[in-house]
Amino acid sequence: MELENIIKVAKGEHPADLVIKNANVINVFSGDIHKSDVAIANDKIVGIGQDFEAKEELDIDGQFLSPSFIDGHVHLESSMLLPYEFAKAVVPSGTTTVIADPHEIANVLGLQGISFIRESTVHLPLDAFVMLPSCVPSSNLETSGFVLNNYDLSVFIDKPWVLGIAEMMNFPGVLERDRAVLSKIKLSENKRIDGHAPKLTGKDLCAYIASGISSDHECTNAKEAKEKLRLGMYLMLREGTAAKDLDALLPIIQPYNSRRCFFVTDDRHPKDLYDHISSMVRKAVEHGLPPVTAIQMASINTAEYFKIKNLGAIAPGYKADILILKNISDFKPSMVFKNGKLAAQAGKLLTDMSNFEQPVIRGSVNIKPLTSDSFKIKAESDKIKTINIIPDKLITSGSIEQANIADGYAEANPAEDILKIAIIERHRASGNIGLGFVKGFGLKTGAIASTVAHDSHNMIVIGTNDKDMYHAAMELINSQGGKVIVKDITVLEHLALPIAGLMSDQSIEDVITKVNNLVSHAKKLGCKLDDPFMTMAFLSLPVIPDLKITDKGLIDVNKFSVTSLFA
Repeated sequence: MELENIIKVAKGEHPADLVIKNANVINVFSGDIHKSDVAIANDKIVGIGQDFEAKEELDIDGQFLSPSFIDGHVHLESSMLLPYEFAKAVVPSGTTTVIADPHEIANVLGLQGISFIRESTVHLPLDAFVMLPSCVPSSNLETSGFVLNNYDLSVFIDKPWVLGIAEMMNFPGVLERDRAVLSKIKLSENKRIDGHAPKLTGKDLCAYIASGISSDHECTNAKEAKEKLRLGMYLMLREGTAAKDLDALLPIIQPYNSRRCFFVTDDRHPKDLYDHISSMVRKAVEHGLPPVTAIQMASINTAEYFKIKNLGAIAPGYKADILILKNISDFKPSMVFKNGKLAAQAGKLLTDMSNFEQPVIRGSVNIKPLTSDSFKIKAESDKIKTINIIPDKLITSGSIEQANIADGYAEANPAEDILKIAIIERHRASGNIGLGFVKGFGLKTGAIASTVAHDSHNMIVIGTNDKDMYHAAMELINSQGGKVIVKDITVLEHLALPIAGLMSDQSIEDVITKVNNLVSHAKKLGCKLDDPFMTMAFLSLPVIPDLKITDKGLIDVNKFSVTSLFA
């Protein structure tokens, strides 16, 4: 719309396209709620006040008008859905903008993966800005499908839909002044660089921040979060499917620091998308935050951090991304406007994307031939180092356990909840297999496997016996990726993920059904976790303490090195 016309409509000389009348406007600038009409022309808010004429009027009779919500850090691939199916869930709940970090698909497909995310979102009623993956792979302790250096990232860095460099997970590389790591930081000097620094403190944290990194979403306790806020970092409060940090962090949010804080989901499964950022706003208010503060953290704080102009508020010149809320207790919008147009109503997306054609990408599960012997572990001692999971956390601990040895090989011991775990390299058919043991799943029989295994997304298999582990792996090779559960070499459920081994080409409803079936069967086999597949997906991430495993072996994250499986 021409600038002259914007001015004419704002002055009342021309009619607006839409006036929303009798609204209680949630003002994220003044911090209050006030009665007003809101005039919209094309995709912009042009006026706040009274007596605007318009081609269309909508009287909301005192309902609340809020800026729509922004997810400040999300991996769209982690939903296992095509972006349209993701939008079907989150837009009706009030999220109309996401800041996507496509490092999952970039680890598999490189620059083609980043292009896939962009091309798949450009026509959606959901704005998807991109932060370029900083760590593909996350470290040299794993094998990814691609290695992206600063020259690769420079292809995209100046695009208007790119906001900077995503979570710098390789904090040891920053601290040791690794030239390749520092070159990526320098590439984004005029844009944001997000952090990822669990447990980093003191002088090391100061050095990390001084390099130009300005946010963190890995705080799991109040002490850690306070230190990072005091040192000038922005605090991303995360509530994903596996990692839930809101309860621990919300108590530190105060009027004097709230504008440095915003909400992110990071990784969520489909069932947790229908109540998205709205669920975090609601929980924040339940914890005692004023509703306007919570909405600031879901909108303007995020937009201002990422330097997105004219987004995240109800004010003249701002994008008309607006929610109509019946109340400010459940924060479930009755109507969602995107770019000034009604995009969702009564929990349903109104945009028809049935003719959408997804970009074509190649197959990505390439594994050197396996046998059941591929999972054997020759015993070097009667003591094994075991990964111990911590429910609802991405961090793990380690312990020394008595090995179950048979015929010279270390075996799983389901009676003691010690299962075998394998990471099978699936990008280059190198034959790399990292083998170890994990405690905390509770499986009494069978095996589970997935090609979703952060960040390099090699195949991960956990089981009570080698035959079921082998059968599960072969099922995923045949489907070019997915999640599967096997008992007595019989498949109980299988969700195929043929798009980079990460995403389904099916509807969100079908994916949820499959995921529920996978979890249900796992529980029948003795699993005691709410979502074992989400938990197992992070056991191969060698940048989150303490003990992890990759295709190169067992990883001591605190020492950032491969360690012996046997004590």
